[in-house]
Amino acid sequence: MNQRVFVILTLALVISAGASYFVYRAVVSRAAGSSTVGTVQVVVATKDLEIGALIKPGDLKMGAWTGPVPKGMAVKMDGLAGRGVVAAINAGEPVFENRLAPEGAGGGLAATIPAGMRACAVRVNDIVGVAGFVVPGMRVDVLITGTPSGSSSRGSDTKVKTLLQNILVLSAGQNYQKDAEGKPVVVPVVNLLVTPEQAEVLSLASNETRIQLVLRNPLDRQLAKTNGSGLTALFGESQPAAAAPRPRPRTVVAAVKKEPEKAPPTVITLPPYQIQVINGAKQTEIKFARPQEEQQ
Repeated sequence: MNQRVFVILTLALVISAGASYFVYRAVVSRAAGSSTVGTVQVVVATKDLEIGALIKPGDLKMGAWTGPVPKGMAVKMDGLAGRGVVAAINAGEPVFENRLAPEGAGGGLAATIPAGMRACAVRVNDIVGVAGFVVPGMRVDVLITGTPSGSSSRGSDTKVKTLLQNILVLSAGQNYQKDAEGKPVVVPVVNLLVTPEQAEVLSLASNETRIQLVLRNPLDRQLAKTNGSGLTALFGESQPAAAAPRPRPRTVVAAVKKEPEKAPPTVITLPPYQIQVINGAKQTEIKFARPQEEQQ
């Protein structure tokens, strides 16, 4: 064999052996590093836990968790039994503190209500409930339909107005009520999360008007500005013009024509009668007053 070829083959074998060694060391160090990440025991659910359920001892167990423990994850079962579930937990999923109600709050719908808020029940039907698509976690707008109290005749000016916007649905289920004959009737009920002021408005609207729920995108938090719609505007009719205010009657004071004062009657004084008496060269005049009838 040529000496030059032998040297080349030897160098190739040395280089390949060195490369294999370095690859082996890298794989071993990677495996050693991954084995140093330990596992811890955390609390997991043994079955699906719905909103409002009370946790029982058999609903939880300890399970292995690899890697760092996230904040709020329960690592002990002490104090978890008897607490209410405020967010659904799937089977095998770790339990977080923010998905449980505080100790002593109990279960049910009340445990899911944040401080300062209220759950207001609204009686709906399939149409009002958006054909069954209103489920917990959805956000809706509340529309009311009715006739304002100032209208002259009922139904002549029916209006629709958006009462509340971006309201969270806490629960949507059915309630049993009795009809006029005393028979149980299934009535759909939707519980909405509102403020105390909104609860007052919604309670009044549910008694005095018809309520319609409108679905909206949960990511859309913008409040729309609407003026409401009336029945006359729906058919393209203009609202009747408001009657002009009647003018107040004017008090006319008749001018009294003042008659000119009559001048006193002119009294004509007639001269008295004169009689001239001639007696010779002597002349004498005698005057006689006129009678009263002639003076008038």
